[in-house]
Amino acid sequence: MGNRQPENTRNFAIAAHGGAGKTALVEAMLFNNGVTTRMGRIEDGNTVSDFAPEEQKRQISINTSVIAMERNGKQFFILDTPGFADFVGEMRSAVRVADALLVAVSGVSGIEVQTDKAWETGSEFDLPTAFYISRLDRENADFARVLADIRADYSDKAAAIFLPIGAEASFRGVVDLLKNRAYVYQTDGSGKFTEEDVPADMADEAAAAREALVEVIVEADDDLMMRYLDGETISEEELLPALRKAVRIRALLPVLPGSATVNVGVHQIMDFIADFFPSPLESRSRAAMKGEEAVEVAPDPAGQFSAICFKVMVDPYVGKLSFLRVNSGTLSSDSAIYNVNKDEDERISSFKFMTGKEGKDVKEITVGDIVAIPKLHSVQVGDTLSVKGATAVFPPIDFPKPVYSVAVIAKSRADEDKLGNAINRTLEEDPSLTFEKNAETNDSVLSGMGDMHIEIVLSKIKERYGVDLDTKTPQVPYRETIKKVAEAQGRHKKQTGGHGQFGDVHIRYTPLERGEGFVFEDNIVGGAIPKGYIPAVEKGLRENMVKGPLAGFPVTDYKATLFFGSYHDVDSSEMSFKLAARLSFRKGIMEANPVLLEPIMEVEVTVPEEYLGDVMGDFNSRRGRILGTDSKGHQQVVRAQCPLAEMFRYAIILRSMTSGRGTFTMQFAHYEEVPGEIAKKVIAAHKEEEEED
Repeated sequence: MGNRQPENTRNFAIAAHGGAGKTALVEAMLFNNGVTTRMGRIEDGNTVSDFAPEEQKRQISINTSVIAMERNGKQFFILDTPGFADFVGEMRSAVRVADALLVAVSGVSGIEVQTDKAWETGSEFDLPTAFYISRLDRENADFARVLADIRADYSDKAAAIFLPIGAEASFRGVVDLLKNRAYVYQTDGSGKFTEEDVPADMADEAAAAREALVEVIVEADDDLMMRYLDGETISEEELLPALRKAVRIRALLPVLPGSATVNVGVHQIMDFIADFFPSPLESRSRAAMKGEEAVEVAPDPAGQFSAICFKVMVDPYVGKLSFLRVNSGTLSSDSAIYNVNKDEDERISSFKFMTGKEGKDVKEITVGDIVAIPKLHSVQVGDTLSVKGATAVFPPIDFPKPVYSVAVIAKSRADEDKLGNAINRTLEEDPSLTFEKNAETNDSVLSGMGDMHIEIVLSKIKERYGVDLDTKTPQVPYRETIKKVAEAQGRHKKQTGGHGQFGDVHIRYTPLERGEGFVFEDNIVGGAIPKGYIPAVEKGLRENMVKGPLAGFPVTDYKATLFFGSYHDVDSSEMSFKLAARLSFRKGIMEANPVLLEPIMEVEVTVPEEYLGDVMGDFNSRRGRILGTDSKGHQQVVRAQCPLAEMFRYAIILRSMTSGRGTFTMQFAHYEEVPGEIAKKVIAAHKEEEEED
């Protein structure tokens, strides 16, 4: 590595819809750079990026993989992100730490749902962004159509830097519009090309495209703009620095044609990245917090060392690897590192620049580097690493909320014993997963971004930790409440040898507004019940409302007013009044017209326009209410409310209804009464379960 200079580092993420050719592009880059001796194929399960067993089995990217390599004196760090909606968390964390984004768009399929997600995420982080139009050797590939769509849907600042030579099976090279040169490739996948004059039949097209490109470039430089408007010809030497600046400030979104599988145009894409993507030193300062104070951390190699952990991987051989992006300063491998979030010192065993699963040890890391450090015990995704005494913390990485849940059950006692460790290790690697033991339903609920996500996680848990899990649909956390006012006496009297037991309470049960919970009111006058026993009445009610009389679900949204009662000087006790409260509760709730409540979710579905009718119709069939629709680019957003009971398999249903092009988010909104017929079924099922027990 020698003495690396941050100005020569290029650190970028590649994001796209699944199947648009990201991993194939990385393979071609590695091959053209001499890192590999042949290009791996996803179908053969031998690519450098997709090295996890599940990725090879399914032929898709599941994790972001880091590819470090050098090209012509430049150090590349490439973050190859997954393109399926289930793994959008991996894409988000990679884009968060990158200096630029390359969005791959299939020349055949064009813009798809995850293309939008990639573009939106890049825009959210204000990243310089380029588009790679891939698969131009395939049937029905159309560079001009996809370029027009990118301009229409995303930004009219998108402009071709190169034009493809030939189309579909005859695609064989690219024309560099600024240099006015053509690069014609051999058709054997070797990546070898010759530099030639622009083909005569492309001269007019190239001239028009160059004009369009120059117009966008000069807009980023007032001086050039004035001269251009005055009719001056701007030289290539002047256009290149202006292009670099325009890319950096997102005043221009470069569009680059190619096909990785036949290895055409990839050299030009790499050279473009090396020449025009920003270095870490030109990247934005990173926002951080020092206590309550917001600060900016500048990308200065001489500043205090600071980095953020954006990924954790548990390698069966190396153990835990923490992937950091260095935001400022320089650190050597014989120093200590400090976890600011956890206030813990960590020892560095080595710094590794990873290329897929292979690591190369380096002695020193600096701004812009993406490095894996083995065996950092306290470090989790989102943690800030620095030097002892540092207090600046980078904001946590924002992961999407899970939308698909299953209840997991260990198959055997041995599996149950190992479950905790397996789940904790898995959550450490994948922050878009959640796991909770629901106290109300007793389910152990594993939630993720979709059925494929969960399936892969369960398969990994079995393979890696030897824990075998069955799954079932989680129990809906219903509630019970009342609809009218009722009064009930609870009288507990027991005479045994010696002291007896006596407690007597009269309680009024009044419905409250949805979401108000439980209110206890003491209206005892004249000492009908001594003050010392009243807390026991409230306690008796609270203990019993956990399991309502209707179907065993918690009772909520009611007020219990203790208004009368009696006691016995000798036989009364706290226990007697707790038991009296219980008797009153059981009777009173059943007389107050009890009903079941169910959780209602706020759902937002994003789909291409052609699926809008299907999605809205489907909500009606699941007892959903459409709140409204909005347009977002060429997508439609449906806002709806729907009972949780109808949403457990929605991730799978939406995928099949929209050919995988719909995505959704969901969060709890409120509780609502369950319709009578459905409530009857729920209550009957509960009674049946109780009888079985």
